[in-house]
Amino acid sequence: MIISEKLRALGAEAERELGGIFADIDRISEINTEKVLDAFREAEISESHFAPSTGYGYGDRGRDAVDAVATRIFGGEAGFMRPSIISGTHALTVGLFALLRPGDVMLSVTGRPYDTLTDVIGIDCPNGDGSLADFGVKYEEIPLSESGEIDLAAVRVAAERLRDSLRVVFIQRSKGYLSRPTLTVSQIRRAAHGVREIARSLGIEPPFVAVDNCYGEFTELSEPCFDPSLPGEEAVDMVIGSLIKNPGGGMADTGGYIIGSKRAAELAGYRLCCPGVGLDAGASLGQNRNILKGLFYAPHTVAQAMKTAHLAAYVFSRLGYRVSPGPTERRSDIIQTVDLGTPEGLVGFCQGIQSSSPVDAHVSPEPWAMPGYADEVVMAAGAFTGGSSIELSCDGPMRPPYTAFLQGGLTWESGKLGILRAAQTVLEKSGKDFDL
Repeated sequence: MIISEKLRALGAEAERELGGIFADIDRISEINTEKVLDAFREAEISESHFAPSTGYGYGDRGRDAVDAVATRIFGGEAGFMRPSIISGTHALTVGLFALLRPGDVMLSVTGRPYDTLTDVIGIDCPNGDGSLADFGVKYEEIPLSESGEIDLAAVRVAAERLRDSLRVVFIQRSKGYLSRPTLTVSQIRRAAHGVREIARSLGIEPPFVAVDNCYGEFTELSEPCFDPSLPGEEAVDMVIGSLIKNPGGGMADTGGYIIGSKRAAELAGYRLCCPGVGLDAGASLGQNRNILKGLFYAPHTVAQAMKTAHLAAYVFSRLGYRVSPGPTERRSDIIQTVDLGTPEGLVGFCQGIQSSSPVDAHVSPEPWAMPGYADEVVMAAGAFTGGSSIELSCDGPMRPPYTAFLQGGLTWESGKLGILRAAQTVLEKSGKDFDL
């Protein structure tokens, strides 16, 4: 792998300087691993749970055990984790359609959602094919405050105006393609408490609080639907995510989850399958083993991805690029952004990541019009599982400031090499050098 000695020395410097942060990441991983093992033991996971089912899937003990383990790990009252969910966007679609009815309002309190969700909601295309807008669901959004907090004062104004039509308050934990901080678990739970306090003060039914949890799982010691019984914090009604991101641990072939309150999970189960059946059916098709193995690996794998993100921030900030979060900032998801400044820089970054991947390292990514995205997107993903973003990958829309959104890294060693190779490619394309 072609990486200059200067860059290798920079990588070693970063590892030394970030040692304290890495130790804290390992501590979180160990505590979360203990939580996972407790859930496995409580569910009495055994070889019999790995047996596949077909057809209706009635009596699939493994499927039900996966649901129970995931619900305990995420701290919900009920929920499910199923291979029939193909992506985070699919899981969010199931969850939102489960909660919303014609005439209801969905209020996003973290600004514009991730690009792939705009067609689901019907933003800018109210006559789209089967969107929430098509079914008479209205949508409004409130940006985060200048300090990066959920603006509860603005939520109160909206709730007073909307009254009983406000059905879902939507929170996106991670930044998506926006330049904003990722929300911490505590910020999300404080917002849930604030939303319910507003509803109680107005004498209206509290709306469901639903969270897009993608990229955030296992980065902290708890999840948003766990109620810590702390003053000013409350559990959310629904957390939603994908198994080809954090909780799949790089082992799950496909799948997603929805976990939260009993009522929210029940409605989501009816939407996933059909009313009257819900979660009592659904063939696992031999995926239980990989899903459970992924949950076992997830805390450790997320720790590897977190270390890789910190390294990327350190290396590219030293090379003069704007990064977010900064090298020593604590984080609540695995996403790292690097503003490359030019189309060539963004493409070069992705090409460097691709060339250091275990799969398809010989191909060179180029921008393309990817379905569901507003701009052309360039992506690098030399992954064992298609689209897996817990494996080292990056992508970015071809628009200024040409930001690369980096995530994943199954192992620290491969993540480190990938970051250094990306730096090498960016420097080569820009014709620049640097001094330690």
